[in-house]
Order: sequence, then structure tokens, then C-alpha cells
Amino acid sequence: MLKRQEELKLSPYSSLYDVIVPKDNELRLLLEMVDFDFIYDELASKYCLDDGRNAVNPIQMFKYLYLKVLYNLSDRDLIKRAKTDMAMKFFLGLNPEDDVIHPSLLTKFRRQRLMDSNILDLLITKSVRVALDKELIESNKIIIDSTHTASSFNQKSPIETLRAKSKLVRKNIYRINEDIKSELPSKNETNDLEKEKAYTDNLLKKVEEHPELMAVPAVNESFNSLKETQADIKEYQDYSKDDDAKVGHKTKDTSFFGYKTHVAMTEERIITAAIITSGEKGDGPFLQDLVDSTREHEVNVQTVIGDRAYSGKDNIEAAEEKKFVLVSGLHPVMSNGSRKKDDMWDFNKDAGMFICPAGHIATRKRLEVRKDHPNYSPVMKYYFDVNKCKTCPLRESCYKNTQSKTYSVSIQTDANKYQKDFEETEYFQKNIKTRYKIEAKNSEMKIKHGYRTTQSSGIEAMKLQGAITIFCVNMKRIQQLLKEKSKENK
Repeated sequence: MLKRQEELKLSPYSSLYDVIVPKDNELRLLLEMVDFDFIYDELASKYCLDDGRNAVNPIQMFKYLYLKVLYNLSDRDLIKRAKTDMAMKFFLGLNPEDDVIHPSLLTKFRRQRLMDSNILDLLITKSVRVALDKELIESNKIIIDSTHTASSFNQKSPIETLRAKSKLVRKNIYRINEDIKSELPSKNETNDLEKEKAYTDNLLKKVEEHPELMAVPAVNESFNSLKETQADIKEYQDYSKDDDAKVGHKTKDTSFFGYKTHVAMTEERIITAAIITSGEKGDGPFLQDLVDSTREHEVNVQTVIGDRAYSGKDNIEAAEEKKFVLVSGLHPVMSNGSRKKDDMWDFNKDAGMFICPAGHIATRKRLEVRKDHPNYSPVMKYYFDVNKCKTCPLRESCYKNTQSKTYSVSIQTDANKYQKDFEETEYFQKNIKTRYKIEAKNSEMKIKHGYRTTQSSGIEAMKLQGAITIFCVNMKRIQQLLKEKSKENK
């Protein structure tokens, strides 16, 4: 049961917050900037309003998830810290003496309350609105890029995932005390998941009996990670594999298994739009959606800055149609005129290869120039592995049982020539240098806020993680801009 109005709990210790939590604390400032009632309005329909036990307020639950991302903590490390961190308790709306939730509630909240909600667009809209109200967005330019997030399950089965994490626990323990090896339970040598879960429980129990080991940060962190994974697999065994994640290519020879987040950001480094897809998707097709979404958030867009992945013919023509300037370095293969608008073959600019609709990357390419017909445009032909084509689920519409599978594109068009001339202008050269800003933002999300790997499995879980991470970095940036603005006004 969910109550709209929380019961007011008077505490003789509430005044401690005025002493312990400074006025410039980032969590105190966040509470002053944002009214979190919008979270209640979004999630109230997912609760029973008149039956059952009282539920923890969804606003407080959301704040727990925000803190998890802000400080890059596991569920258990977050709850452990929240017990004694007064700034966290103040932010959560707890009295100093109040207890915190059990970490298992966070898993339930993510899976039962936030799945299928429009949380990504909701949080971006809210943070952009705060920035606009504070008059912090003055630029009419956005920078676009994508960043990848590797699936934490890494194409592993539940039993493989547990074994990898328990191995890390043992490895960290042996660095401290190798003699303890004889005390640990015998490893499960079968492929029985239930036996592996039982082994994991015994291992966790044995480690907890040694507080001197738990005091070591590396042991404690790997222990909590294993315990969280174990709980997730027990509660939601179907979620312990990632069917939505796909293989994407960073270069011709390197790949990742996971997701992509396509991002648009202003020059003030406020993220204004994001689209989360599986990892095999190309970057170029999402430019127009990012521009449209940014404009829907009432941000003026007159210039779009991106890398070579966005210089396709469709995007160059869209820039003229939607009245924005596209500052994107020309890639001759992407700016072609022979591809249909609904063509599902994506170009990976890092690898310099096309990817078929099934996600397979070309193995080689060859430029073909018809010397007997000088008026014909050169063609780049891409070759694919026919062994993969023979077993591909899309083979009936794509593969014709030939000895080779190729995909060809023309590389000379009027759009190509226009963009090539534009590259030589001073405006282009000046603006293309600002791309580093979005690369730094992507690095911030990965290094400081755990966006390098997924917290859970599935595209909906990835959208939730992306939503809270983007909201977090936006609110941090807004606070920084307000501090800079305050100094300028003094």
C-alpha cells in the first residue's frame, strides 16, 4: 500500500543536520533545486493504494538509486554507508536515528516499479528544465556521440557468472591469507546451478566469519558483488542472462558485448537527449532523433557537431531540411548515394567496415574503379563470412547460397562534394575541435559512475541505469555552473 502523504516523524535529533550537513553540500543543494514529487506521480500507478503493507515511498527508493550511481556503490555498500552517513540520511528524508532499507528492496524496486516506465525521457526532461530555468543553457549547438556499456553477464550463463565472481573473492582472500584455503568449502565441479548457488552461500558464510578479511577493501568489494549477483539470480533467475545485449565493434579487430547510449549534449555539457540501443547499432541513423528530442526539450539547435559516423548523405540532407548546420568530418563511404533510406546495413566508422542487419561485420573490403567507364562512380565492395551467412536467421532475405556475400556502395555524390567544401571553412574547423567535451562526459559516466558495465540484464534495465546516470551527471554539472555563475556575479 502506498500513501500519498508520509507520516511526519518528529525527532529530537533533527537539528543535527544543520550542524553536520553543510549548506553547500551537493545533496542539500540538489534537494533545493529539484522537487522529487514527479517521481511519485510517475510511479504511483505501479502500487496498490489501499491494500497491503505500507510501501517505502518511491521518492526515497529513487533517491537510494541516485546515491548508488553518484558514489558508484553496490547495493550493499550503499546501504552500509547510508546507515552512518548523515548527508545521505538527510537527502533520503530520514531522521538521524531512523534505520535504512534492506538492500534486497532495491532489486525489487528496479524490477517491479521502474521497468516499462518512461524514466529515461522523464529524467532528462527534468534536468534540462532545471538548467533552462536557471538560464544555464545559452548555446545553440549540440555535440553528439555514442558510448558503449559492456554487459556484466558477458555472454555467460548464471553458473559461469557466479564462478567468475567467486573466483575473484578467493583470489583477493589468498593475497591476504593463503592458509585460509583449507577452511573454504569445496568448489562445485558440476554444471548444476543449484549446487553452484549452494556453494556460493557456503563461501559467503565462511568469509563473513573472518572480519579481518572483510575489513580489506578488495575482499569486501568482491564479496558484496558476489552476494548481490547471487541474490539477483535467486530472485530473478531469468534475468541472470542478457538476451538483449549484442556484439558491437569498436574497431575491425575488437568488439564488446552490451549496449550503446547515443547522446546529445550542449556546449555547457548538459545532456539533452539519449537513445539506448543494443551494441551492434551504428551511430549515424540516430542523429535526427537526437536533434528532434533536444528540440522537444525546448533547447535551440542550430549546429550539430559529431564525428565521421554522422556524415551520411541522409544526415547531410536532413540538416538542410531541419535547418541546422552539420559539423561532421566527411567519410567518403558513408556519404554515398546508392543506399536506400530504409537500408538496414550500418557503417562502423571505427572499424571502417559495414555491419549486416544480423550484426556481422565485414571481413575485408576492396575499391572497384571501372576504367572503361570513367563517368561511373567508384564503388567500395565489402565481403562477409559466408559460413556465418549459411546459419544466419536472416539468410533467406539476404544470402543467395553463393560462394561469397558482398555489399557495395557508391562513394561520390553531390552531398559528398558539399560536405567536403564545408570542411575547409573556418566555422567547421573551429567547431569540430569542441568534440572533446562529449568524450570527456562519456568518460565521466564510465569512470566515476559505473557506466562501463551494466548493473543488471536487459534493455529496460540498461535504460534505467542510463536514465539515473545521465540525471546524476546533469545535476552535478548544473551545480558546478551555478557556482561559476555565482563567482562571476560577485
